Amino acid sequence: MNQIFKQFVIALFLFVGLAFALHLLLLNVADLPLFENKIIASYIVNIILALIIFTGLFLLRNKFKNQIGFLFMGGSFLKFFVFFLFFLPVFKEDGTTDKLEFASFFVPYAVCLLIETLGVMRLLRD
Repeated sequence: MNQIFKQFVIALFLFVGLAFALHLLLLNVADLPLFENKIIASYIVNIILALIIFTGLFLLRNKFKNQIGFLFMGGSFLKFFVFFLFFLPVFKEDGTTDKLEFASFFVPYAVCLLIETLGVMRLLRD
């Protein structure tokens, strides 16, 4: 397995795990419910999508080196599609999306996006 890919997987699980722990800690300190708002599903789905997207980019890095950025943006579109298709309808069941619901998806999305971006930068440099 390529070193860049290994480092990506390690960083993804490490930083998403830390974000999850910090997220739960902040919810606990604020005396808010820990495991509502599909928080576990949000973290799992974002990790799976990040792995799928980066694996695809990694496998296509030589053949489509000049298009990796566009493919990466397509992966971000895929994440938003999943959010609007699966998470937003559940969040809007009560007619509104509150801050906790938004954070339960956006925090893992942002962390995964940052790790993916750094991984893609490394792919493009090599």
